[in-house]
Amino acid sequence: MHGQPRRPKKPEDGAAAVAKAAKLRDLQAQVLHNHHTSTYTEEALGLSFKLLEINPEAYTAWNYRKLALRHNLKEPEAIKSVVDDELRVVEAALRANLKSYGAWYHRKWLLNQKLTPVDSKREFGLLDKLLKLDARNFHTTADGVWTDFSTLHRFLAKSMGVPEEDELKYTMVKICDNFSNYLAWHNRSILLSNLLVQQSKGFESKNKIFKEEFDLVTQALFTDPSDQSGWFYHLWLLAQTSSPDNPQLIASWPCNDAKLSLFHISKSDDLNMVSSSSSICCYSLKDRIVPIVLYFDEPVKGLNSSNVKLNSDLVIGKDIQWRPLSVTDSGHSNCWVTYLEISNKECSSPQQFSVEVGIPCSDDMVSRSGSPCSSPLHFTFTIELSNSNDKPQEIDLFHEPISWNCSESFRSDGNPSCVAFDQLNISNTVVQENSKWHLEGLSDQIDLFRELPDENSKFAKLTLARLLLACAAIKSRGNSLIERKGYCEEALGLFSDLINLDPSHKRYYEDERSLVIMDQLTCDMRTFMKYCSVQVKSNSAPLNHVQLCRLSLTCIGFTERMLWVQMLDLSHNSLRSVEGLEALQQLACLNISNNQISSFTSLEPLTKIVSLKALDLSFNQIGAHPIDTTRYICSSPFSHKGEPCEEAFEACRKKNIDVEEFWDAILFFKSVKLVQLDIKGNAVADKDDFRTVVTTLSASLKWLDGTCVH
Repeated sequence: MHGQPRRPKKPEDGAAAVAKAAKLRDLQAQVLHNHHTSTYTEEALGLSFKLLEINPEAYTAWNYRKLALRHNLKEPEAIKSVVDDELRVVEAALRANLKSYGAWYHRKWLLNQKLTPVDSKREFGLLDKLLKLDARNFHTTADGVWTDFSTLHRFLAKSMGVPEEDELKYTMVKICDNFSNYLAWHNRSILLSNLLVQQSKGFESKNKIFKEEFDLVTQALFTDPSDQSGWFYHLWLLAQTSSPDNPQLIASWPCNDAKLSLFHISKSDDLNMVSSSSSICCYSLKDRIVPIVLYFDEPVKGLNSSNVKLNSDLVIGKDIQWRPLSVTDSGHSNCWVTYLEISNKECSSPQQFSVEVGIPCSDDMVSRSGSPCSSPLHFTFTIELSNSNDKPQEIDLFHEPISWNCSESFRSDGNPSCVAFDQLNISNTVVQENSKWHLEGLSDQIDLFRELPDENSKFAKLTLARLLLACAAIKSRGNSLIERKGYCEEALGLFSDLINLDPSHKRYYEDERSLVIMDQLTCDMRTFMKYCSVQVKSNSAPLNHVQLCRLSLTCIGFTERMLWVQMLDLSHNSLRSVEGLEALQQLACLNISNNQISSFTSLEPLTKIVSLKALDLSFNQIGAHPIDTTRYICSSPFSHKGEPCEEAFEACRKKNIDVEEFWDAILFFKSVKLVQLDIKGNAVADKDDFRTVVTTLSASLKWLDGTCVH
């Protein structure tokens, strides 16, 4: 693999493999017996050595040798010989399999014991020999961390006190020997990151260093455009160049200077009975809840009541908690939310309450790279409350089922208030200067890659598309919308080419193309307003409505620009996931019918939207696949990661429902409070007991596929 030719099998290879397997089973049985009986004699260790020569991945044998080493170190004079013997065993195992995890980690463990002085010349000499045998060293773990002798190399350098500047020079030597050396490129990215953070001598200027690195990797790419190693390094450089050094707050709900109120409708259906003509309808105020959403340009963690200050005339309890809205358990999220709960006492008379949100500089709020939020910001908004003693007609969106044909259920009442599009603008001098340099560097790279001779290189096309989109993102901070549109159109063309050129990665390119389309539609108010309206239903509050249908979207992006949306129509696309919609805490009605949703677990982000009441899932693919692997991406009831759900399972068992068959549906419906659900056209809707599952867990449900439930 990895460019190494396969040797064709010979007839005698089969008999040799059978004999080898028999010997391996016999050795494994003897080593396990010695391990269980704690036998650490010279003969027993010899058997484990023979096993590891044949199968260096026998982890039990390595663990057995660790225990034997500790047992045999009781005599101090034998320490050196025991350690040397163990090192020779590792070397023999590596000759059998250069990329044996067990062997490399055993050697690292042994050296870390510091039983004898480490012979650095010997260790680095061994690594150098192995690098010559496999200069590419293309071997990674599932999380992308480079392993094998890469980790041992960094471990040795650190333990020997080798300066990182010298290590960086060594990576250059290996790259010059072979541009395909994945290890050298990867180590170079780690070392440069450390040196720039530490502001080491000669590494004070990030701009100068990255310009030199772009020149270096460009040479590699133009020398052999088909080699992947340089492209990976270029992708890392692009990420460093196109993003701010520190995470920035880019959007919030409520937006700055917003006025929130709950529209009360009188019997005369007077739609203008609001507290203020400039107010924004906040439907969640009906439940005396106001969500506050903070959206950052990269995932961060560490938000809490001590570093995000809330000041208000409202009585704010001490138990304010900021929650990440990501679908993972990493603790990092682009989007964070907290909920202000308004008591009946505060609604005893009509009045306005001001709320100020302040985010000072804090070392506790950090990105995945460890960079802190260093730009202090604050915004304010106003909540208008009515007199709770007044008895206007109850606001009810669902006195009859909502039809997504607006002419049937709603009437349009113009466009949403422009204040709903406001975002927090980051416009300090440092960001402007960095953006100028970033744009110049990216523009140079774009010109270079447009001249790349290999027109059918998927790596070149993908990198060029990423460069164009990075420039478009920088242009979005200014007013260069025409130039920005040109970048996006060219990137769309490249993704279309890639879908045809590299069909095995079609879904990835489709997702990237969808993000560009979402960016184009929402990047400026004039364009976005074509898809927006205010929909008004009889005896109800007006809803900010966005319709993004039939756009071939496979995923959702740029939701930070839609935090104000209350009614969203994404029907007739090709969506496979709804990730990102969890940021829309004002969303009350969602239509994702006629898409490619294949499981309830892919709908998990919707469980975090407290205001969601109407959901149209009709004509998707839920339950259509006999083996649906997407079910296991999210938490299962057996993973011990989800919220307690035994009560929901017990309620279903009492009605003789097969919990194992419907566990993902149970997890979903126990976590949402829907009033209306449409799910016809899905295979799961035809299954016995499914309707019982829904009605058992959804006490608030009023309409199911257009039929009144209660």
